Amino acid sequence: MLSYRHSYHAGNHADVIKHLTEVAILDYLLKKDKPLCYHDTHAGAGLYSLQSEHAQKTAEFKDGIAKLWHYQPQSVVLRKYLAVIKQLNPDNELNFYPGSPKIAALMLREQDHMQATELHPTDFPILKSQFVKRRYSRIENTDAYAGFKAMLPPLVKRGLVLIDPPYELRTEYQDLVTGLLDAYKRWPQATYAIWYPVIERNAIEAFIAAIVNTGIRNQLRIEFNLHADSQGHGMTGSGMLVINPPYTLAEDLKLALTEVQQQLGLASSHYQITQLVGE
Repeated sequence: MLSYRHSYHAGNHADVIKHLTEVAILDYLLKKDKPLCYHDTHAGAGLYSLQSEHAQKTAEFKDGIAKLWHYQPQSVVLRKYLAVIKQLNPDNELNFYPGSPKIAALMLREQDHMQATELHPTDFPILKSQFVKRRYSRIENTDAYAGFKAMLPPLVKRGLVLIDPPYELRTEYQDLVTGLLDAYKRWPQATYAIWYPVIERNAIEAFIAAIVNTGIRNQLRIEFNLHADSQGHGMTGSGMLVINPPYTLAEDLKLALTEVQQQLGLASSHYQITQLVGE
């Protein structure tokens, strides 16, 4: 299925958590001079207008990035996340929101490598056009897990793989676990950041357990729930399962999510940061 378009959801509360985690990981990796590789499995269009018909139809960004736009954070990670987005909105009006590959491109250095895959026939050419002039970039119109086989391991040793499926089909959960095992076998040194939606609690706990049961070490769970768990009311929260996280990640995101909860949160909102599997 290729019905999912992230343009309807850009800048929502799930994007905030996903991209805070991405910024924190990349910021840590960029502290070393040696090049790194960023690999994005479901890259989307890369950049989204919040004035578009799609974004205005759902207006999900109003409960996400819009509530943080004029906030002055104490958290370094939250400050850097907002600074990346402000690069695309220099007049201080919130008109554009970057997807994960665009955030990476704004942060990476000339020597760093970038890889991305996207299947959607409309989003792919938009994505590819943004990186035509970028050295060491490879953007492919292919399935995410075929991309693992074609591109991993990269030429450099360090890096981040962001796995962000739309979860339109039930099989995508098992497909992800299978694909993750393949990618990890090919590139065990990388950090893996897996986004997941919280829609039905039992299903997501079974998914998390399946990843824990792979035997892969060093797994950190980060989850933010805007609403209390409920059935039949859509996505109440989302999370990131990070494999080989930077040692600073848990503390950095604790500080950031405390502020995010204050700005986005309702009385029922909550977050967790839990080490699921040790090193």
